[in-house]
Amino acid sequence: MKAPLYQLKAEFFKTLGHPVRIRVLELLSVREHAVSELLAEIDVEAAHLSQQLAVLRRSNLVVARREGSAVCYSLTSPQVAELLAVARAILSGVLAGQAELLADLHAAGPAAPPPS
Repeated sequence: MKAPLYQLKAEFFKTLGHPVRIRVLELLSVREHAVSELLAEIDVEAAHLSQQLAVLRRSNLVVARREGSAVCYSLTSPQVAELLAVARAILSGVLAGQAELLADLHAAGPAAPPPS
C-alpha cells in the first residue's frame, strides 16, 4: 500500500527536525565539506555527527564520496538549499512581526491597574 503524499511530507520534515541536520545542510548549501570540516564547524561529537549524516543519507538529502582517506558530503539537490532559504525568509517575517508587536506594546506604556 502506497503512503499518502502528506504522510511522506511529514516524514521529510521530521528528517529536517534536528538542529545538527539543519546546520549540516546549511553548510553543504554553500559547498561540499569533508567530515573533518563539518566537525570543525559544528560543536558535536564525531559519533553524533556520523549518526546525523546517516539520517540525511538514508533520506537521500546528502551523498558521500571518498577522497583518499577523507569522506566528503554534498547535497543531492540544489532544491534543499532553496528550501532552507525559504524557511529563513518565513522565519524572518514571523520574527519581524513579533518585533513590531513587542515595540507596539512597549510604546503603549504600562497597563492600567485592574479595577478594584
